[in-house]
Amino acid sequence: MRLVLLGPPGAGKGTQSARLVEKCGIVQLSTGDMLRAAVAAGTPLGLEAKGIMDRGELVPDQLVIDLIDARIDAADAARGFILDGFPRTVAQAATLDVLLAKKGMSLDAVVELVVDAGELLSRVENRVRETLKAGGAVRADDNPESLKTRLAAYRLQTAPVSCYYAEKGVLKQVDGMAAIDAVSVAIDQILAGVG
Repeated sequence: MRLVLLGPPGAGKGTQSARLVEKCGIVQLSTGDMLRAAVAAGTPLGLEAKGIMDRGELVPDQLVIDLIDARIDAADAARGFILDGFPRTVAQAATLDVLLAKKGMSLDAVVELVVDAGELLSRVENRVRETLKAGGAVRADDNPESLKTRLAAYRLQTAPVSCYYAEKGVLKQVDGMAAIDAVSVAIDQILAGVG
């Protein structure tokens, strides 16, 4: 099972990906997590990406594509994967299609979590409160100013990815404002029709 989860920051892609990993036995390939790990490890890619990410801007396509290309080839991705946070642009979506075709693969599903942008800020604020309450570290981009920048970048660059996949006839939309369990059930129903 190879799929893409789309949706703006705070839509619940990470939550739903974690559930799919457990149910389907596949890996979540979150470009955000991979980039944050590279930053923490101090790799050249991480150092280059750090300043960009701290400003809430999108990391350049080639850096992300190189990261995804290598990650798809890892042994734990052989059974399948969920791409979370990629593709973020139509150019990345087209490049992903070419990349997968070269590997003899294709996507099984593209699921978009549709949410009310006005509710996203409260979701991020809640995530910050919960993280702090649990004693965790808050991400540098989890703040209102950065979220506004990320949402503007999403509307400009990532929202058209939905149209790209809709035109290909592979986009399925789910009400991301529903309860977490209801969103999971809706995604499960979509995936049941894919196998």
